[in-house]
Amino acid sequence: MILTQILQPTCVKVPLEGKDKNSVIMELVDLLDENGLIQDKQAVAEAVFTRERTRSTGIGSGIAIPHGKSSAVRELVMALGIASDPIDFDSVDKKPVSIVILLVSPLDQTGPHIQALARISRLMLDEDFKRALENAPSAQAAYDLMSERESR
Repeated sequence: MILTQILQPTCVKVPLEGKDKNSVIMELVDLLDENGLIQDKQAVAEAVFTRERTRSTGIGSGIAIPHGKSSAVRELVMALGIASDPIDFDSVDKKPVSIVILLVSPLDQTGPHIQALARISRLMLDEDFKRALENAPSAQAAYDLMSERESR
């Protein structure tokens, strides 16, 4: 799976404006909505927050991957945000996050959802790439980094 086939350049936000977990999640949901990728913003937000209440999607090492499944999307959609000041995300390692990647998939598409989560996790193991992404000066620069890394 190539993430830039899912992530659109207009669904990247650098820097995120939100200063807490909930506002950052809503900021990325809004981005998907503004780009016409979801049919019901409230349903998508509810799906993501419901999943978040089950267990934090702050996976550690400064990364969070909030995600959910909803009938309000036709296909897997993704948004990426980079925080200039790290955000408390109730992460498993208790450290704040700078990179937030939102995934939302249809209720009946488990495969692509799991593949995307696995691909993101693998990408973020590359410390140099992760650091470059955290320091991206703009949304386009962050997208270009993802695109370049995915084309290897």
